[in-house]
Amino acid sequence: MTTATLLALTAAGVLVAMLGLWLLSLALRDASIADIAWGPLFVAIAAAGALLGDGFAGRRIGIALLVGIWGLRLGAHIGDRARGRGEDPRYARWREEHGERWPVVSLFKVFLLQGAVLWVVSLPIQLAQTAPLPDHFTVWDAVGELVWGIGFLIEAIADAQLRRFKEDPDRRGIMDGGLWKYSRHPNYFGEAVLWWGLWIVALPVLAAFPVPWGWATVVSPLLMTVLLRYVSGVPLAEALMRGRPGWDDYVARTNPFVPGPRRPTTGP
Repeated sequence: MTTATLLALTAAGVLVAMLGLWLLSLALRDASIADIAWGPLFVAIAAAGALLGDGFAGRRIGIALLVGIWGLRLGAHIGDRARGRGEDPRYARWREEHGERWPVVSLFKVFLLQGAVLWVVSLPIQLAQTAPLPDHFTVWDAVGELVWGIGFLIEAIADAQLRRFKEDPDRRGIMDGGLWKYSRHPNYFGEAVLWWGLWIVALPVLAAFPVPWGWATVVSPLLMTVLLRYVSGVPLAEALMRGRPGWDDYVARTNPFVPGPRRPTTGP
């Protein structure tokens, strides 16, 4: 299958999936299902590329495995976190703000927007799975898989640490142990890193594509990083934390995204 055909097929599939999820969200009165489906939809795209692409079989399957491990874990984590808790506070606030207009607003603001971002971010994956050359593993495959592994472990460990903290009946204040001691959002940082790893895996293939298909796909990890750091990740999460006991001190001492040494506290 040609690259153009696969891109058209996955774009149509994402559109249908998002429309279906939107209709389901109206019935459930819960737009949070868009977040649960985020990872698994990437898995579906990577699986389509592995099955239908004409690229080197080892790379096609390898990329599908990396995306599958990440996407299914993330979907299960978000789904388990949301069980019995109702709609995510971010969406609940938007629902209240838009009132009767929310069904239409949510279609564009949540589902179609996330679908478009998802498809754009997946471009390096799809290109790498359809290009016939190089027809062997390269050093970039190993480097990219290493970077992906580092990012995946950071995200998974951070999620597990936060979950244990929330489940502790004796917890107090803000979670600032483990990886959260060095970054206020290590889970988001890990996700950004793993997407750079996937792009590196695709590098030898992308370099062979004519502009704009090849190197222009750097927009994928850049977009994911910008969204996590400045749009949908860190800012929205921190908006929910402001005002909690210990939060201001935690912010003053801890990097917002990239892990680093803690800063000394100020004041008396």
